[in-house]
Amino acid sequence: MKNAGISRLGYALLGLLTKPASGYDLRKIFSTTAMMTYSDSPGAIYPGLRRLQQQGFIRGSIENGAGLRRRQVFRLTARGAAELRAWITRPVTQDEVIRGLDGVMLRFAFSEKAAGRQASIGLLKSLQAELTSYLPALHEQRTAGMAMAAMPTSGSLALESGIRSYETLLRWTKDALAVYAREPRRKKGKAS
Repeated sequence: MKNAGISRLGYALLGLLTKPASGYDLRKIFSTTAMMTYSDSPGAIYPGLRRLQQQGFIRGSIENGAGLRRRQVFRLTARGAAELRAWITRPVTQDEVIRGLDGVMLRFAFSEKAAGRQASIGLLKSLQAELTSYLPALHEQRTAGMAMAAMPTSGSLALESGIRSYETLLRWTKDALAVYAREPRRKKGKAS
């Protein structure tokens, strides 16, 4: 279960802090990478860091920076690392598949570094199972809507777009699991 006191931004910060960083470093990541969906505003990041520090998930220490500048560098605590692992390794729910796939992908992005290869595989398998379970209901909705001619063309096309998106994600999970399945053989092959 998600910790009620940690927002998605908070979990993103925890994931990024598997490597010590300053608030400025984190802002730069949010402004220059695919994580730009999160605000790089000091008004979002620094209060988030403060909350995580008050909860004991991270600690900050003042360190010398370039020249005479000093900066606060944040690191995960053991409690923060455990919370991050628990968040990453919890099973994917159907509600997340319907309303929160971006959160699932955030968990997956941090999974290997924060919780290990098996956590990444477990998360993929959990996502695959939920997608496999949810897609038949969408197909039934499409069939029922077409049979009753109750759905306007735009609604039918929107539903079809959603179905195709989920099917694409399901194919991606299978491909990603195949990559993990091949990885040990590839590493062993390099050693021989």
